[in-house]
Amino acid sequence: MSTAESQPIPSTQRIYEAVRELRAQEQIATRETVAELTGLKLSIVDDRLRALVDDTKLKRLLRGIYELVETFPPARSMSKTIMPNGTVKIEIGDDVLELTPTEDRSLALLQAGAATQAAAIETGRQHLFLATELAAKVEAQGREIKALRAEIQKGPASRQGSLLE
Repeated sequence: MSTAESQPIPSTQRIYEAVRELRAQEQIATRETVAELTGLKLSIVDDRLRALVDDTKLKRLLRGIYELVETFPPARSMSKTIMPNGTVKIEIGDDVLELTPTEDRSLALLQAGAATQAAAIETGRQHLFLATELAAKVEAQGREIKALRAEIQKGPASRQGSLLE
């Protein structure tokens, strides 16, 4: 048994890997799902999620919902030129692709699929944020209604006293 195998994985790394795994599956990383995946207590998960946010490895989308901070190399310059004979030259940085018209159409179809998928993912995220905000508002209104019902059940004498104050 090597020393690398015998050393436990730090909780911060376990939590980061759990968020990465959830992301790879297009799932939402909540504190509860991360705790479930890692088997760690919520207090530890909360502390380590805060540390990962402080280290800019994760970002907090909403209370209890986290996402990886993506880091990519700088974007390269790109251009697409349609030649007089119908072929297409696509330049990305120093790389040049020369495509036939058929290849260009096939590539466009592939890119359209990626663009459609990206739009669907973004729409899903926006719906999640909206649903979360609405759920919070409904919960607050539920508490307000409960308080009003309790006040009504106290009776009119109690309400008169509170009005005189």
